[in-house]
Amino acid sequence: MLLSQAEPANTLDVKTLLFLALGLIALFYLAVAVRALRQARATEPISPSVGGLATGFVTNFFDTLGIGSFATTTAIYRQWRMVRDERIPGTLNIGHTLPTLIQAYIFTKLVPVDPITLVLMIAAAVTGSWLGAGVVAGWPRRRVQIGMGCALLVAALLMLMSQLKLVPGGGTLLKLDGARLLIGLVGNFVLGALMPMGIGLYGPCMILIYLLGMDPKAAFPIMMGSCAFLMPIASARFVKARAFDARGMVGLMLGGVPAVLIAALIVKSMPLSAVRWMVVVVVLYTAVTMLRSAVRERAGGSGAVDRAPVPL
Repeated sequence: MLLSQAEPANTLDVKTLLFLALGLIALFYLAVAVRALRQARATEPISPSVGGLATGFVTNFFDTLGIGSFATTTAIYRQWRMVRDERIPGTLNIGHTLPTLIQAYIFTKLVPVDPITLVLMIAAAVTGSWLGAGVVAGWPRRRVQIGMGCALLVAALLMLMSQLKLVPGGGTLLKLDGARLLIGLVGNFVLGALMPMGIGLYGPCMILIYLLGMDPKAAFPIMMGSCAFLMPIASARFVKARAFDARGMVGLMLGGVPAVLIAALIVKSMPLSAVRWMVVVVVLYTAVTMLRSAVRERAGGSGAVDRAPVPL
């Protein structure tokens, strides 16, 4: 599906620097993850459940093929009461980071996107995420429910537009400049700022790439590279605020890594239209239930008791 092409020497030089930066951000993330586990060990179990591992595998498998993982993981967590609502954004960002780092390395190496465009788009998303995570990490439970519910509605709408082919199918560009580059940077900044809320960046970023007239393949290194650099930054803020579920985080990490390798290196591509329709329905349902929970808890007073997570 994704074939590399010959690249000029300066492109390879920039990509080498990008891979070095990816390695450094991976080390930073590992330090953040270790801190999170040490922090949680004294107060909660950190060994992942079978359900947590399965969630990590399934969501990251389809994530690698372009479906996205945040909305699907949120739906699973809420349906089976695996993670408390206020801890979902932090768990998503911390837990899905390691699989995303692997995705970024694989697809940045395979797809010949202009490196300057790639670096600038990544930087815009990281800046947005740093600002967004600082806000979301300190939100109370009900505000998280409202924010994630609205974000999921937007995500479902964008997925539906894509399925109904209401957005262009992309072009042939592998490089952005001028007004297109400016629009792309502003768009990725906004998507990065929304990602800590749980909206996910993959689907919206793919639509943004299409609207800018870029080759659809270019979406993969841009969205995966953006997430690989912004998620460790967001993770650090969620860990500092202690706004995550340790078991859920470890399940996503350990279940997600083999899923990425299988999807990217063995499966590579598969018909996903039916899966995308299913995701649209699931995301809409999850958004509605999230917003209904916020309304019910307001009616019941601020002291509403959360549903305890169920070990699977």
